[in-house]
Amino acid sequence: MAPAPKVDPAASTPLAPSLKLSIEEALSLFLKQNLDLLVTFYGIDFAKGQQITASLLPNPVLSIGTLGSLANNQAIGSSGQIYPQIQQLFEMAGKRGYRIESAAYGTQSAEAGFEDAVRQLTFTVKDAYFRVQLAQRRLALAEENRDRFARILEVNTIRFKKGYIAEVDLIRIRLQVVDFQSQVIQSIQEGNAARADLRVLLSLSASVETVLTTELEYRPVDPDIAALRRAAMESRPDIRVKRLTQSQRKAELKLAKAYRIPDITAGTGLAIQGSRGPDNQTQLGFSLGVPLPLFNRNQGGIAQAEVSVQMAEADLNKTLVQAENQVEIAYRNLVDSRRLVEAYRAGVLDDARSTLTIVERAYERGGATILDLLDAARTSRLIQQNYIETLFNYQRNVFLLESAVGRDIAS
Repeated sequence: MAPAPKVDPAASTPLAPSLKLSIEEALSLFLKQNLDLLVTFYGIDFAKGQQITASLLPNPVLSIGTLGSLANNQAIGSSGQIYPQIQQLFEMAGKRGYRIESAAYGTQSAEAGFEDAVRQLTFTVKDAYFRVQLAQRRLALAEENRDRFARILEVNTIRFKKGYIAEVDLIRIRLQVVDFQSQVIQSIQEGNAARADLRVLLSLSASVETVLTTELEYRPVDPDIAALRRAAMESRPDIRVKRLTQSQRKAELKLAKAYRIPDITAGTGLAIQGSRGPDNQTQLGFSLGVPLPLFNRNQGGIAQAEVSVQMAEADLNKTLVQAENQVEIAYRNLVDSRRLVEAYRAGVLDDARSTLTIVERAYERGGATILDLLDAARTSRLIQQNYIETLFNYQRNVFLLESAVGRDIAS
């Protein structure tokens, strides 16, 4: 009997699809696939439908009336009258034009709202992308420290067995290894959470393994704050939304005032009589209907429209103040975080690494205690981790300033 073939379990397990993404590729995929953007984009088509409806004319009305006599047992068909009539409503005082104007502003506002959704969600994508990279940098640092102390633990286990070090020192080293392993696991979990957030934003399946190629690095920027303020006031889409909404409310106020003028209904028809009717068997008729604005002159609608204009103006002013302050605080945070990054890069990082190396070598030669080594390791880890956090915060402040201004910042 032939032996059963050997099966490689790894070969039988399907590999998860992998997707390499730079930050630019992630943003491009976001613009194509994000579901929140898709929902917002549908709002533009909805507004365009309202614009079409606003431009339509009222439909004519066809009516048919009958009139007959029951006297002397005469049949209605021979003594009566049929009166078909067509009536058309004519809107006065430019009501249709004001509706079209208001709907056009609504469409433009929906388009600007879509741009604002892109602005806000673009920051969210960038933030999620670099949160993944932050977790990766934390993980690399934790693994480096864990592996370093794992080697120290291995050597000192032998030294303990030979009686060269006390058991308490060996325990301290073992506890430090466990602490670094805990940091490794925590960084992995943070990275998984950030990757899940990024996949949701990009509408990717959970089975897709994303490989991010744009590193978390220091890219100095020094923008002109005065130019940023002007750009924000001119180009931020949420400000354009508020301005367009204000214009739409003004058009609606003009429409409300136009409703004080009554519309006219004009009609024409034929009166067709039976064989026993008067001599004029067929007669042509005209009608004209005009409501008398004695009581209702749309006083309530005008008052509501005036309040809506005032509310839109207040909302616009509020958004302008918010945008100005967002630009100011984002710029100041960027400047402060840039100074801190540069302070770390001026030599503090190298000093922390070299100090740990010096103390480790001294410990190996017996010139330093285990407490000196552990203290140097904690200090080095803290300095490097703080630098990574500071670098991420600097990059995040760049994105916050871009979002506050409404466009990318030239370096």
